[in-house]
Amino acid sequence: MILDLMRLMLFPALMAFAAASDLFTMTISNRVSLLLVAGFAVLAGFGGMGSHDLLSHLGAGAAVLAVAFTCFAFGWVGGGDAKLAAATGLWFGFDPLLEYLVYASLFGGALTLLLLQFRQLPLPYALGSQPWLLKLHHKETGIPYGIALALGALMVYPETEWIKAIDLTRLAMH
Repeated sequence: MILDLMRLMLFPALMAFAAASDLFTMTISNRVSLLLVAGFAVLAGFGGMGSHDLLSHLGAGAAVLAVAFTCFAFGWVGGGDAKLAAATGLWFGFDPLLEYLVYASLFGGALTLLLLQFRQLPLPYALGSQPWLLKLHHKETGIPYGIALALGALMVYPETEWIKAIDLTRLAMH
């Protein structure tokens, strides 16, 4: 039952935290990515993930890490975004990875367009006392892409093997 609760809550909670953190601070703590990796290790180990599936998940995480850090090296994404994307790739494996990346890209594009428009408008005086909003409104500030990564992940997660493996009848009995 504890594994089922972890499958149900850990990944979504950490993704939501990453999105909120990126929105309010423009950073995603390394602890979030490390907790995602540790949570994956616990669930894969105690959940009985086979060696083929484990290697697939590790390969997906490594592939996303390589691409994301190349993007980071060119200044296209932040380091926290790169690590979050890689940890998400680890959780998803190759099967839903493309769907996740498409969703994250679409949400990222929409977020970018929204923020560019938001930054063209004057910030209402009543909101000017919010430091996080002032930073978000500043034209030189980047895009908190962790929001798009989290939204993409949360769109895909319900269809993953992690959720399909949950015994909902056993959870409902407790």
